[in-house]
Amino acid sequence: MTTLLSEFAQIPDPRIDRNKRHKLLDIVIITTCASICGANTWEDIECYGHSKYNWLKTFLELPNGIPSNDTFRRVFILLSPDAFRNCFINWVESIKELLPNNVVSIDGKTLRGSHNKKDGKSGIHMVSAWASDMNMVLGQLKTEEKSNEITAIPELLDLLDISGCIVTIDAMGCQKRIAAKIIDKGAEYVLALKKNQSTLYNDVELFFQDAKGTDFKEITNSYYETTDGDHGRVEIRRHWLVSDIDWLDAKPLWKGLNCIGMVERERHINDKVTSETSYYILSCQCDGKVFAESVRKHWGIENKLHWSLDVSFREDECRKRTGNSAENFAMVRHIALNLLKQENSLKKSINTKRLKAGWDDTYTASGHKLSFYILIFALIC
Repeated sequence: MTTLLSEFAQIPDPRIDRNKRHKLLDIVIITTCASICGANTWEDIECYGHSKYNWLKTFLELPNGIPSNDTFRRVFILLSPDAFRNCFINWVESIKELLPNNVVSIDGKTLRGSHNKKDGKSGIHMVSAWASDMNMVLGQLKTEEKSNEITAIPELLDLLDISGCIVTIDAMGCQKRIAAKIIDKGAEYVLALKKNQSTLYNDVELFFQDAKGTDFKEITNSYYETTDGDHGRVEIRRHWLVSDIDWLDAKPLWKGLNCIGMVERERHINDKVTSETSYYILSCQCDGKVFAESVRKHWGIENKLHWSLDVSFREDECRKRTGNSAENFAMVRHIALNLLKQENSLKKSINTKRLKAGWDDTYTASGHKLSFYILIFALIC
């Protein structure tokens, strides 16, 4: 198994020789371990290093002790995000087990604290790929604006092995170029359809409205319904999938397009009932159940990735914004979250796992094939 240590060792050192009192590998590993254990600032990382010096010394060289917080900051300002991202993706490729029909969701998130009003710079926007069945970030790419997701998504797809997967993207990513890229990568797509594709949207909406009005009489379709809820809230989701779409004028324009889908969501909260309808285009030849699961799993990138980064890692409060520091530290958080999600010997929240990892050295050396110890420190096992 390729390890983080061996991957990090491939990152080019951006410093000049006279400023290399501390090894780059030591700096990156300490930062990653500190982030796993709850550190969010450069000062936190230095304090973690001093607190865990004896333990870190068992596998790191530390020729001049623990670096200062300024050293951590300067290195991550200078470190190449491209090189760091390549190491991240190579590491993920070495441990992931993507099976057919795994859902890979792609979405963007703005790092709000990375803006710099003085220089007129807005916060950077990270587009990430999330494998919902594995609870793992597969890769990420920085854009300067949310609107740049359209150009960033194909670039991110180029970096990833998604063959055999179902890729889900919200309406902004519903573009012909992106659909073609997904097919070219050997994957299938489920793309949310909204009025940014007005002609296609109107045709699909009108079809389903007419079909529902006749109870889908003489229209072959696959239907699937789910109901769940708690604490006075009930949500019913109704899914229709239609594959006979030769009548659709836009079909030849979208590579691989095979089906169109509709989802009705009916929410009951106490005595209040609300509903909404969404439409989708799909390349995969599937049934209503697979369609429903793909749509549902797409929200894992919001609930399991973005929410965890905001709540557990306090990402929006992070004020790293100089040079490459914001992008690089975002990748450190993704590494930490991947490890915390994969560690399942402790059935607790991400916050609790971070605290225990900081308190209990034996916790990082316990468990199974995907425990912290094997993933981070396999090189010294």
